[in-house]
Amino acid sequence: MARLTSARKTPPAPPETLDRVVRNRERVIVRRQGRKVAAIVPIEDLAALEEMEDRQDARDFHAAKKQWGRQGKRTVSWDKLKTELGL
Repeated sequence: MARLTSARKTPPAPPETLDRVVRNRERVIVRRQGRKVAAIVPIEDLAALEEMEDRQDARDFHAAKKQWGRQGKRTVSWDKLKTELGL
């Protein structure tokens, strides 16, 4: 479970908060006016989240490309498109 803190106590983050995140791999949730608005997480957690997003993006791309092909539409490489557009 992530730890909660307020935006006032996180200017941008007290050293002891960062120490807990780095040393203990603790997740800290920042609240503003009682609402959860941000999180301070270990960099490894951020990397894992970004990796999951990249995998989902790749799945979405391949699904869209497959659907595009089933509809009889052709794809064009980025390099060819740039050439055609004079970029």
